[in-house]
Amino acid sequence: MTNDVALYGAIAALEERARAVATASELMVVIANDVYPLLHFRQALVFAQPRQAWELAAVSGLARPTEDSPYLVWLRRMATWLQGTLSSEVSGQGAMRWLTADALPAERDDLRDGWQEWWSAVLWHVPLYRQSGSPLGHLCFLVDEPPAAALVPHLLRLFASYAHHWDLLTRNDRRWRPNISRRQKRIGLIAAAILCLLPVRQTALGPAEVISLDAITVASPLEGVIKTFHVRPNQAVVTGQALFSLDDTTLASRLEVAQRSVLVADAELLSATQKAFDNAQSKSEITLLNGRAQEKRAELAAITNQLARIDVLAVRDGVAVFGDINDWIGKPVVTGERIMQIADPAHLGVLVHLPVADAIALEEGAPVKLFLTTQPLSPLAGEIFQTSYQATLSDEGIPSYRLRGRFNSPPSDVRIGLRGTAKVSGGWVVLGYHLIRRPLAALRERLGV
Repeated sequence: MTNDVALYGAIAALEERARAVATASELMVVIANDVYPLLHFRQALVFAQPRQAWELAAVSGLARPTEDSPYLVWLRRMATWLQGTLSSEVSGQGAMRWLTADALPAERDDLRDGWQEWWSAVLWHVPLYRQSGSPLGHLCFLVDEPPAAALVPHLLRLFASYAHHWDLLTRNDRRWRPNISRRQKRIGLIAAAILCLLPVRQTALGPAEVISLDAITVASPLEGVIKTFHVRPNQAVVTGQALFSLDDTTLASRLEVAQRSVLVADAELLSATQKAFDNAQSKSEITLLNGRAQEKRAELAAITNQLARIDVLAVRDGVAVFGDINDWIGKPVVTGERIMQIADPAHLGVLVHLPVADAIALEEGAPVKLFLTTQPLSPLAGEIFQTSYQATLSDEGIPSYRLRGRFNSPPSDVRIGLRGTAKVSGGWVVLGYHLIRRPLAALRERLGV
């Protein structure tokens, strides 16, 4: 009895929270996330059906499912298959369906692979309907196993309450219509046309970070394993200060072997030289043994030179810029691999990763503003002095152009490594072109023209 009272109270609280929201989009987020205390799921998906096609409206754990991540791209393909499969099999209030990966067609390996990678074993599908009986939306819960049979009727009652409130929020209210005359419409169109001709400056946003414009790379002088670091990240260093050391175990063993090889070669050469006075064969071997001794000495000199480069020293004053020490200790490195940078903190600049999709025409000297996450209300002004012609992948895996800029006035409270968002400004265009540039680019990419 106590459990039933608690269950009814929980359902009543969820219904009250749903009635408190003011828009359908907020309600979809509530539906996707608030059912979890009653129904433990890995993920909840809410699909709206305003017309014929399903539209992904909310995903539990995501504020807005708008980014084109691999999962959401696959999920839209999966929604198309679900629509074609379930629309003809379930109908009416309270209808539901349990699905597993076995329900997928044998030829849809792309959907099967995605199911195994991102979804749980069981998909619970519950359709929602309007008061008129027309489809409103669909709820899909990814669960490891179906809920208890006694809990299902209570959940269906809660989903019916959600559908009722959703229907009320999306119902067209025709009781009020603005009374707009033809003359007012013409004036509005003329005003919109004039606004579209106003000149504006093209802008684009991209992730950025503070860098040093005067920095040198410190690379591994030879192949080996990093043994220890003598400095900490972002520590000030001076010329000649030890930065890090490579493990010398292998080189020390090779040095000992090379030293003994030199002694053996010298002994063989000395013996042949002494026998050369009365032995013609020993006299002919002197040149060969002398060359072998010189070879062993060259090997010894090479190993000695490598041992001298085990300890890497700073070649200039600055700040040591690198990651966590624990990420490097014991890590094998090759010759020329970058370990750190020595940067001059007095010459700061900004590195902008401008996504290819947002790229605009930029000239040298184009204005840039850096909004740091630590100082979002105090942008740093500067100008672009270097752009890349070839796009590379950023740290987030997005094809981007690398832009370098310098600050107009050197900031005093900013350090290397701070990140934020940069706003770069291009040339002047009319407002109409600025508004339709991205849609036109997307349409051109989609049509392949």
